[in-house]
Amino acid sequence: MFEAVVMVCAALAGEPCRAALVPGYESASMAACKDALAARPVAGATCRAAGPALDVREVAPGVFVHRGAVAEPDAQNGGDASNLGFVIGQSAVAVVDSGSAAWMGEALWRAIRARTDLPVRYLLLTHVHPDHVLGARVFEATGAEVIGHAGLPRALAERQAGYLESLERQIGAERFLGTAPPQVTRGVEARLEIDLGGRVLELRAWPAAHSSTDLTVLDRQSGTLFAGDLLFDAHVPALDGNLRGWQAALGEMAKIDAQRVVPGHGGPVLDWPQGAAPVLRYLSVLAEETAAAIAAGERLSEAIAHVAQGEARQWQLFEAFNPRNATQAFTELEWE
Repeated sequence: MFEAVVMVCAALAGEPCRAALVPGYESASMAACKDALAARPVAGATCRAAGPALDVREVAPGVFVHRGAVAEPDAQNGGDASNLGFVIGQSAVAVVDSGSAAWMGEALWRAIRARTDLPVRYLLLTHVHPDHVLGARVFEATGAEVIGHAGLPRALAERQAGYLESLERQIGAERFLGTAPPQVTRGVEARLEIDLGGRVLELRAWPAAHSSTDLTVLDRQSGTLFAGDLLFDAHVPALDGNLRGWQAALGEMAKIDAQRVVPGHGGPVLDWPQGAAPVLRYLSVLAEETAAAIAAGERLSEAIAHVAQGEARQWQLFEAFNPRNATQAFTELEWE
């Protein structure tokens, strides 16, 4: 396969450049790619052999998932540290999350194109965190509707400068080139259904839980629930919203009629609702031990040294995230 690319470069002379995918010119031959560019010119674009696609697994008929590394974004993984997916209907495709940089969205686009020529009509963003949203550029370029929680545009506006700076520093300037925050075109206040042609996806926005902008996606046809970071596997849960709200959300989610769930990290697929049990246990321990520390009159610095430490062997990245979780839980629960 062949594709069209343009070079994107850092602002300063001598800084790195990267070949960025121009979607829509995928062809079986170099000549066909060049003909397509001649018919629909793009300034600076050239044709080349197709770049690498993300590895995806078909977890149910027409439902594909990429498993990101259970790691923090860094130069080695290039930011490939979260789960992404897509669902193929009879007339269109919906993508669930786009990764942490433009290169990831492009690699996901290639994985989709290896399996269908149907238009990618929707990009569904499960929450605000950068490892799930910053690969959106390639899908926006094709006219996909970008849908997220109603609070997502504001949350992105408040955080995007910090996210862009930190991700570039973590994965390196070259891998980050061409990355920009998504422009959400439709916000979900409560529920929304989208039809991919004989295949309906149910989107549901949640009150503050893992984050302030959590959105789940249920494919009714296959019984597959995309939980975003409302569910973690292997990777210790990360609290950036409301602890009690997260516990309540998981309790309500257990009522969803699904056969399997795709967590935001790990997996990439778990039985439902059994797959939520480890996260529920961790959140319960976090809440109980934080409340006990507050009742005992401990200061925050004292509490974070021991809260939920009994969970350490159950999770990866525990030392990186548990102190933050304990801090968030303490500041929330001390007002109960």
